[in-house]
Amino acid sequence: MRKRTLYMETMGCQMNVLDSELVVGQLTSGDYALTDDMTTADVVLINTCSVRDHAENKVLSRLGALKKPKLNNPGMIVGIIGCMAERDPDGLVDKMPHVDLICGPGELNKIPAMIEDARELRQRSIALSQSLSRKSTPIERALEFDSVEALDLSRAAGIVGNPIQAYVRVQRGCDKFCTFCVVPFTRGPERSRPPGQIVDEAKMLVDRGALEITLLGQTVNSYINQDDGQRVPFSELLARLNDINGLERIRFVTSYPGDFGDDILMAMRDLPKVCEYLHLPAQSGSDPVLKRMRRQYSVSEYVELVARAREFVPGLTLASDFIVGFCGETDEEFARTVQLVRDTRFKNIFVFKYSERPNTVAEKRAVDDVADAVKRVRNIELLSVQERISLATNRELIGRTVEILVEGYSKRAMKAQEAEQTRGEEISSEISSQLVGRTRTDRIVVFSGEIGLAGRLINVRIAGATALTLHGEIVERREGERLPGTIPIGVNIGG
Repeated sequence: MRKRTLYMETMGCQMNVLDSELVVGQLTSGDYALTDDMTTADVVLINTCSVRDHAENKVLSRLGALKKPKLNNPGMIVGIIGCMAERDPDGLVDKMPHVDLICGPGELNKIPAMIEDARELRQRSIALSQSLSRKSTPIERALEFDSVEALDLSRAAGIVGNPIQAYVRVQRGCDKFCTFCVVPFTRGPERSRPPGQIVDEAKMLVDRGALEITLLGQTVNSYINQDDGQRVPFSELLARLNDINGLERIRFVTSYPGDFGDDILMAMRDLPKVCEYLHLPAQSGSDPVLKRMRRQYSVSEYVELVARAREFVPGLTLASDFIVGFCGETDEEFARTVQLVRDTRFKNIFVFKYSERPNTVAEKRAVDDVADAVKRVRNIELLSVQERISLATNRELIGRTVEILVEGYSKRAMKAQEAEQTRGEEISSEISSQLVGRTRTDRIVVFSGEIGLAGRLINVRIAGATALTLHGEIVERREGERLPGTIPIGVNIGG
């Protein structure tokens, strides 16, 4: 019997990547096989993001492209899942009547049944919950959380994606209500998973080959749970995960500056498996802008936290997020953001032009009064400043030897191999054998090597650098030998 085909496309954050992996795992453990052809798939699922207007427009464009394939194959099931489905289900129905399934991020465990209902009943299937969860009773919220928790635990059915690196959710939702952000409305209130379930899931992933686990939460460092009456903060969760045999690296994203205690920094310093990397969104370098964003910390507090983190954790690298053109942002306020980036010397930053999101506080009470042209100029300027910093800090690593976890072929190698297979183009062995790995401090390294190295921790000497990538050469060494310039496990160079 032919398996039905599933096409899954994911947009947005790591949380969406994990959600998609879990949904795919559910379906492929049953009657579905993955396909990369959207136009001929039996089921097409688009996992959506609502953080910016651009992301939603991309979803609408993709859905528009599905109208003709759906017309040619009426049995095709088209589904929209994730944050956009939760935020604007009525708008999706009005704009895209060919959509068969709409499911919010809190109901993803229902997708297999929803697909069958849509197919058998020939009517649209909708499941939403998070937007109402703040009005529900504590018991109702607990039952809702338990039902979604089953989706994370369903990974026992199989692993999808890269088995070497895995995401583990530790927290759902958010209670910060930053004025620009739609997440509290699409993913509901903040709830932390029981530590025992997190540890069990991590052990299962390690048993199946995972060497590196990234813990996910909207404000992951605010994690706290009660375990048999014992208060378990995030630092204790890190300690429990650090004890897992076979696990080599632990990362976590995303952290909220206002909730960062020294106990977490001490855990990063003292636990050998916790990587020296911190994603710490600042959003702005201006106190008035932070206040309008309702970020609950000042620039001086952010700077002090960065200094403290670097003092606690030698070799720490930092990444950050910034929004340019937020309501009322002046040239002077933007200049302060530029100065913060120059002073802090992040490894990298993500810069977003502000786009007004429906139902947020900013949409209701502020005015999106910065011209799009100004936003574009500020976006380019801030990225240019960071590019120079990234290039300089990467060049400082030339000649040093770093430990990397080999992930597999680089994107360049995979594209070249595809061109050779589909168009018969000849490619050099140097390109076809190019592998990629990542340092503990989250720097990307490309080098030539055998694919059998994938999933191994190896030493690579850095021979060249761009703003985004390091270029390295494998270091040959005898067991237990450390070559000059080698950075031992747990000690890394900052940026």
